[in-house]
Amino acid sequence: MKKAIVLLLMLLLAVVVLAQDKSTIVVKDSGTYTGVVVITATSGGKTIELQCNQNSTSCTLLKGGSYVMVVLPKNHGMYDCQNVDIYAGDADPGTAQKIGQYCLTQK
Repeated sequence: MKKAIVLLLMLLLAVVVLAQDKSTIVVKDSGTYTGVVVITATSGGKTIELQCNQNSTSCTLLKGGSYVMVVLPKNHGMYDCQNVDIYAGDADPGTAQKIGQYCLTQK
């Protein structure tokens, strides 16, 4: 019975990982404004904005450069919006540690 539960949990985790949308972003600008970290980047030719609460442990001010962005499934993450995890530009999201978690908005 325990093996069946573990197998089911692994299957569910695999479905969640496969359902994630991964893309490369290029950070153009970032700053902190009244406790909110705001990052402006481009993804697929579109300008996007990432936001997080400065006092959150998963909020990091990103330097300019390339990163991997993984869009999380709906209702996953700490913010009440489309949540994304950010990884170093050359990292594999399946094995690497995330840099931070952000709220994604299109500009």
